[in-house]
Amino acid sequence: MAAEKIEAGFDVFLHDGEKAFGAVREVSPHGRAEIVIYVENAGDFVVPLSAVQDVHAEKVILNGTKIDGALRQAISHAHSGEDPRI
Repeated sequence: MAAEKIEAGFDVFLHDGEKAFGAVREVSPHGRAEIVIYVENAGDFVVPLSAVQDVHAEKVILNGTKIDGALRQAISHAHSGEDPRI
C-alpha cells in the first residue's frame, strides 16, 4: 500500500488520471482494516485496505482485481447520469 495516510474526503479512482468515481467517507471504522467509500449513483461500499493500491495527492487508487463484483458494477455506472456535453 502507499505511504500517505488515507483520510475522509479523498477522491477514489481505479486508475490514476481517470475521473474519480467516489470519495472516502470513513477510514478504519470500528478499528477494522477497511475504508467506506461513497460511489456516485450507488451509495456506500466497504472496501478492505488490501484493495488499496496507492494513495497520493489526496487520491486513493484501488486495485480492480481486489474489489467485489457489486462495487465494480457500481463504478461502471458512477457517471451514467451526467450530461456528456458538459
